[in-house]
Amino acid sequence: MSAAAVEYPCDDAPNLLEEAEELSQRLPGYRVEIIGGEITVTPPADGHHGDALTDIMVPLLAAGLHGKESRVIQAVGVWLPDGPFDYAVPDLAVVDADFDEHRAEHNCYDPAVFRMVLEVTPSNYGNDLKKKVTAYAIAGIPVYVIADRRNRRVHVLTEPEYGEYRVHAVHPPGESFTLPESVGAPVTLEADRVLGLG
Repeated sequence: MSAAAVEYPCDDAPNLLEEAEELSQRLPGYRVEIIGGEITVTPPADGHHGDALTDIMVPLLAAGLHGKESRVIQAVGVWLPDGPFDYAVPDLAVVDADFDEHRAEHNCYDPAVFRMVLEVTPSNYGNDLKKKVTAYAIAGIPVYVIADRRNRRVHVLTEPEYGEYRVHAVHPPGESFTLPESVGAPVTLEADRVLGLG
């Protein structure tokens, strides 16, 4: 004889947001996000990751994207509309200068202020290449750049519509590419520098 599992309501059960906050406190330095209704935890980045971010920031700053119209910010949270508690913390973002007036929840901001998000793939690269593609497209973020260090290529995704990006350009080492002007200025980046190859 077998018994069916019985579920009892539990008013004391923490929601995903509370669980994510607890993990953040227990694991300092780790990046905790909720994407597609699942908590993801990313270990602290290595030095090459940080160096690649700095190399990417230099031309963005030189193009004037960190000024009166827009700001270039690392690790700022974006509140995602595809779940009641979903949020992501991209490695780098270009946001409207008045982003602070658009605070959503849990120290995150409305996706409408994000012009571009960029991720440098860590050890759990599947999140950046799959889950976040869908999440950022649903959020309507105009440009998503992925520095895929594992496969040594840069993905530039644009024109989000109906939960997916309609345009997907791939740039190998040795190539340069120009970001869409929707980020605020035409910025040309070298794939090698975005990938942290030199």
